[in-house]
Amino acid sequence: MNRLKLLIPEWATEWVDIIVPAIQITLILLLAITLNYVTRKLITRVAQHYHWPLELAVPVKGLVRWLIIGGTCLLILERLGVSATVLWTAFSGFAAVGAVAFFAAWSVLSNFFCAVLIFTVRPYRLGDYIEVLDGLDKPGAKGRVVDINMLYTTIEDFAADRSQSVVLQIPNTHIFQKVVRRWTDDPPPQQPPEASPAAPTETPAVP
Repeated sequence: MNRLKLLIPEWATEWVDIIVPAIQITLILLLAITLNYVTRKLITRVAQHYHWPLELAVPVKGLVRWLIIGGTCLLILERLGVSATVLWTAFSGFAAVGAVAFFAAWSVLSNFFCAVLIFTVRPYRLGDYIEVLDGLDKPGAKGRVVDINMLYTTIEDFAADRSQSVVLQIPNTHIFQKVVRRWTDDPPPQQPPEASPAAPTETPAVP
């Protein structure tokens, strides 16, 4: 900055401290806008490729946008002369509060992360028949997948009476902790009801 002041006329030296930070802030804003545009396009293409639902793509875009806004604000404050120590202290405080809130809401956020994996890895899809086994040799909840959201996977209970519509809402984290059996085309065969043992018949004695 001092070398630049030596190269310009004296009447313009007063404007250097204003013009240079203004140009730097403008470049930071342009870079942030470009980065936000590129990331939105990238997330949109990923969402279309993996068939993400709207309720998943919108929060991811919002999270990335706010991260870019936060980084941009920190850079602008630094250019305006705010001490890096003050910025680091403020960032550390917000990070600590965010970490406490993160662990407090872990049971909910874990379902959200598992939903992201379900929509990305695609272990099952809407319309598939699945069975969430409690163990390799123990039967579990069985039904047709009718909805997948950020917290639950909803299946239509296959074992229920056909005259009634019964659905089961299984947390996404529970599914990732269990063995999942999947049928993609036809529904699984129903187990025939066990026949009750016939009552013994008494043969009348012949005189």
